[in-house]
Amino acid sequence: MTQRLVVGITGATGAIYGVEILRRARALGVETHLVVSPAGVLNAHHELGLDRNALETLADHAYAPGEVGACIASGSFESAAMVVAPCSMKTLAAIAHGLGDNLLTRAADVTLKERRRLLLMVRETPFNLAHLRNMTAATEMGAIVFPPLPAFYHRPSSIAEIVAESVERVLALLQLDGAAPRSWNGL
Repeated sequence: MTQRLVVGITGATGAIYGVEILRRARALGVETHLVVSPAGVLNAHHELGLDRNALETLADHAYAPGEVGACIASGSFESAAMVVAPCSMKTLAAIAHGLGDNLLTRAADVTLKERRRLLLMVRETPFNLAHLRNMTAATEMGAIVFPPLPAFYHRPSSIAEIVAESVERVLALLQLDGAAPRSWNGL
């Protein structure tokens, strides 16, 4: 059976993470289901020059945030996992408090209730107390909070290498077949 991954892209900086997850998932043969918030589209356009159509062509299936009747809004739709990359603090707060007011947050809620993996690439710095409490709440419900903090021990020489390594770590945490993060082998 083909693995399925739900991908959310929100308005936080770091749209490249969502885009690269979609590209890498396609290369691994993972079926992707994408929801991009309006702010996510704005940010992807600003950071990468991509519009909604360009983002949606990177996925096997794409839905508008208002399509709350889409298949990914139901627990009967089987998926391996969901990732929100990047995850804004607004989206984090909605997920942490069970506010499924759009398809992206409803899909996250379904992922949690079905005890599937939900990974949130939260983007904000510094964190305020509300951010920290929301991350704690999401973690207590089973989500994995994964700020895309780069590792430098492999001596990356470009932003693309930093992004690629984070994406591989995300895909491995989501338990997708073929993910290949580089291991630390000691000094």
